Amino acid sequence: MPNPIQTTTLTCLLVLLPLVASAQTCNTAITASTPTSRFIIKPNGTVLDKYTGLLWKTCAEGNLWNARTHACDYTADTFTWQGSLQQAQKHNLSGGFAKFKDWRVPNQKELYTLVAIQCYQPAINLKVFPNTDTDAAVWSSSPNAGNSYYAWGIDFSNGSVNNHHNSSTKQVRLVRGEQ
Repeated sequence: MPNPIQTTTLTCLLVLLPLVASAQTCNTAITASTPTSRFIIKPNGTVLDKYTGLLWKTCAEGNLWNARTHACDYTADTFTWQGSLQQAQKHNLSGGFAKFKDWRVPNQKELYTLVAIQCYQPAINLKVFPNTDTDAAVWSSSPNAGNSYYAWGIDFSNGSVNNHHNSSTKQVRLVRGEQ
């Protein structure tokens, strides 16, 4: 018969293991490339990057902004590259978000400005972009100029820029220029 104390301890460890395994790792010896102070976090589910002037949706597509908890609920959807571009159009035609109807998929350079070079799993500021998946790969709108079957994206598990086949599925985070 199992020992109740050992069973309780094991159960507690199994509950905590996913939390430990999904913890973001940051090297504080490296200067933060995306410090929280660089952003204005708005209550409507958007984030203004004071450095670039871009307004980002706080949540990836498929996540739902929760104004009460200031977090992104649910799991982000994934799209093919063409599907990500269509998602932005569909999003705007169905009313947009936060009173804006000009959301778009960011280009590679814009998307890379969100990479927190001192962090990984995920390599993004979680205070600014909460609930980002630890293994999130996100499409940019930038096609590969040398091969029309590929487009560029960012792997936010480690901050790397990657070339993905257009038919593979990735997450999408929408942006707009702040006026």
